[in-house]
Amino acid sequence: MPHLVPSFLTLVIVISVARFFGMLFRKMGQPSVMGEVLGGIILGPSVVGYFFPGFTASVFHPEAMVFLKNIAEVGITLYLFVMGLELDLPRLRQSAKSAVLISQMSILLPFVLGLGLAYQIYSGYAPVGIGPLEFSLFIGVSLSITAFPVLARILADSHLHKTRLGDLALTCAAIDDITAWCLVAVVTGLLGASMGGAGITIILTILYVLMMIFIVRPWVEKFLPRLEKSSERLPQALLAVAVLGAMGSATLTDLIGIHAFFGAFMFGAIIPYDSLIAKDITARLQDFVAILFLPAFFALTGLKTQLGLISGTEHWFLCFTIIALAILGKFGGAFTAAKVSGNSTKESAVLGLLMNTRGLVELIVLNIGLSIGVLTPTLFTMLVIMALVTTFMTGPLLKLVDRR
Repeated sequence: MPHLVPSFLTLVIVISVARFFGMLFRKMGQPSVMGEVLGGIILGPSVVGYFFPGFTASVFHPEAMVFLKNIAEVGITLYLFVMGLELDLPRLRQSAKSAVLISQMSILLPFVLGLGLAYQIYSGYAPVGIGPLEFSLFIGVSLSITAFPVLARILADSHLHKTRLGDLALTCAAIDDITAWCLVAVVTGLLGASMGGAGITIILTILYVLMMIFIVRPWVEKFLPRLEKSSERLPQALLAVAVLGAMGSATLTDLIGIHAFFGAFMFGAIIPYDSLIAKDITARLQDFVAILFLPAFFALTGLKTQLGLISGTEHWFLCFTIIALAILGKFGGAFTAAKVSGNSTKESAVLGLLMNTRGLVELIVLNIGLSIGVLTPTLFTMLVIMALVTTFMTGPLLKLVDRR
């Protein structure tokens, strides 16, 4: 099959560029995932495609794009499954009381600001055929997201991951992610059907979550110890069952009307964090997914990000407004709620900065928005810039607050 040769060559180029920029950013004290995202943007029409259009056309031809898209979708599904496995729910419950208030305030304020912004820009920036309700809800969601995996990496780099404040931030981010996926479900339900159809989607989502927590999770906790007694390393058959369970859960949520990614994340979250299967799957899949699959997603995101679409004072003013509202909403909401919950000013500021981290989860949601037609390429590019800026600023500002 000769057409597979250029497709695999495309994958080799994508992985090489992603690893180079990821390593570069790690040396700069930034999460490597942000360097990989930037590598994808450089490969896209904004840089390489602008100066060397022939190269981009030959490397990212239609067959290669389909190949990358399939790899990216499988990769993100497996990545969110592993992300769910890394959720230590019993430990996070210790911070749940304060986390609920902080996480909901850090969602509510940017969500409201996003609704107001969407109302102002609807006539000029909404895609044709998209109603004001769907458009406003998605812009609100886009400003409300916190990236759990990138946040976990930043906490580890800042030596906060084993502290009370780190646990509180992780719990808030976990609640944020679940809430964000539910809000995305509302938007996709509205686009796919009437308001009644969206209501059915929400009800089915609630039933699905309750089933996973109160039926599937107890069953898993009951039978896992028996299966794990036989050896220190799990057989391939049991690992295959776990991965198939994640894929099945992803398929179920896709049928419900939520994105498949949420199902994979939820299935990983119900498996006990300290179980042998959770540790074994994480050890086997994490690096493989990060090296092979995620660069394909970053490349696709970069190819959709067209900086040339943002031209003129009006576009750049809107882009800076989006960034400012995103920061104000996330930091302001988390900081205020943290102070009300009894945290010190410094701890509240740290939580506000951490909750402003968007990263990979934001990019996943933005890609969903572009694929279902609720975002134009121009607005998609602005929101990608917002995701990068708010994530890049977290590390340096944390160091500044710590020094003070």
